[in-house]
Amino acid sequence: MTLKFSEKAHRYWLDGKPITGVTTLLSKGLPKEALPKWAAKVVAEYVADNEDGVAQLRLMGREPLVSALKGVPWETRDQAAIRGTEVHALAERVVHGDAVEVPPHLEGHVRGYVDWLDTFDAQPVLTECSVANATLWYAGRFDLVADILGTRWLLDVKTSRDIYGETALQTDAYRNAEFYVTDDDPDTHLPMPEGIERIGALHVTDIGTTLYPFDSSGEPFRIFKHVAFVAKSRDAIDKFKHDAIYSPLEAA
Repeated sequence: MTLKFSEKAHRYWLDGKPITGVTTLLSKGLPKEALPKWAAKVVAEYVADNEDGVAQLRLMGREPLVSALKGVPWETRDQAAIRGTEVHALAERVVHGDAVEVPPHLEGHVRGYVDWLDTFDAQPVLTECSVANATLWYAGRFDLVADILGTRWLLDVKTSRDIYGETALQTDAYRNAEFYVTDDDPDTHLPMPEGIERIGALHVTDIGTTLYPFDSSGEPFRIFKHVAFVAKSRDAIDKFKHDAIYSPLEAA
């Protein structure tokens, strides 16, 4: 079976069939309680900080103003995603000791990551590999498997404002994948590295890198399977609603 990953679309295919990504399952199956508050805050901050721009939009009419403000949170998200992609690309090279040309706006991120690698003497085992579990039908892509003082970790690199518990579900799903493939040879299934004892996240920011360990008991993976079931049931849940009935005879 061939496992292919499209970085641009962030989608996976196993033997030519779409296979759901771990992050997609978490997004569909786990409520993002903080998301509405974050979106409202971003719009409010934009209005407060861009009075002239908002005034110009208002002159164009209500609909252009509403349309522009609705898009503000997602533009902010996309900008953060671009930064995250840049950091991931640099991190993969840095961890292997490659010389990199660092853009000025990412100097703090890279310097802090290099300092963390040196301080923890992290020895890379694998970086940026696609994984899949054909039995549970999910795929994903881990950032780093590394040995730290004799303990093997599977780590996800995050550039978000904070680290959240759901990343424990993400990394434990990767740890429980049935195989991984390299980008150069997506047809060859390789067993996951043995002895991955711990999972965690590396919070890479412009002021430094911090390691956040997660519960590595297997409980996050157990919960992930429940979340994945809910996510995969979303379409079926929508079908529970039937067409309206208007005749008493139909209600009998």
